[in-house]
Amino acid sequence: MHTDIRNQDWIAKLPDNIQPYIYLMRLDRPIGIWLLLLPGLWSILMAAQGYPVSFGTVLYVVAAFFVGAIVMRGAGCVINDLWDKNIDVQVERTAKRPLASGALNSLQALQLLGALLFIGFVILISLNGVTVVLGLITIPLIVSYPLFKRITYWPQAALGLTFNFGALMGWSAIAGELSWAAALLYVGCFFWTIGYDTIYAHQDKEDDAIVGVKSTALKFGEDSKKWVSGFYGAAFFCIAVSFFLAGLGLLSFVGLAAIAAHLFWQIKFWDLDDHDSSLKMFKSNRDLGGIVLVAILLGFISF
Repeated sequence: MHTDIRNQDWIAKLPDNIQPYIYLMRLDRPIGIWLLLLPGLWSILMAAQGYPVSFGTVLYVVAAFFVGAIVMRGAGCVINDLWDKNIDVQVERTAKRPLASGALNSLQALQLLGALLFIGFVILISLNGVTVVLGLITIPLIVSYPLFKRITYWPQAALGLTFNFGALMGWSAIAGELSWAAALLYVGCFFWTIGYDTIYAHQDKEDDAIVGVKSTALKFGEDSKKWVSGFYGAAFFCIAVSFFLAGLGLLSFVGLAAIAAHLFWQIKFWDLDDHDSSLKMFKSNRDLGGIVLVAILLGFISF
């Protein structure tokens, strides 16, 4: 059976009553944590190059975003599965998820959600006021995101708006304000997310069509490569402009060539009718995020 549950050795060693909560938070598949965290890391390091801030402050903000990404990605997964448990049971890839399979009930999921949101709130209020406001704005977006697949073929756009607030919050956590560089980075991440989540959605297009769930994969169909190419091109352009506006050093722009090459590689070798290929290319965006991170770090080098 094609499933997104990943049986990890470290999870198998945990008590049986704990394991369903781990799977509900998707801790067996940390790719979502990385994709949530990376825009924040990019923004933190970009801002750190332009504002007088101590290394200790940057280190604390990075640590807060790292823990926050784990907690809030988990919270988002719980909310998603609460909305979708009756749909998930009809989709091969998601039928074994804890709520769909009955391993956990809705009350247990809500208890976990409350704990995760409390931890996230404690982390959030340790940051400055602008960042707190931005963090609170994300809550209705997180809660409502699962509804979009029911009403529009563009739930990937809703995910892009929701998932990339770290690009704004990372900047504000360092600078105490926003900037055009942060705004362009957010827009670039928005297009990047539509692209990689369209690739991801191709895993479910047959089941989604049967149960009536909408996605850009269904909307674009066989033209998906062209659309994803456009989204990736827009993402690349916005990220490049954000580098310029942030005043990054010359070596950062050399790194843009590697970013472009990786995006091209994804499109070139993605087989949109192969589940494994779609998952592989989706996951490769963690590597892309690492390339962007290295490019930003190169900006600290001056001649």
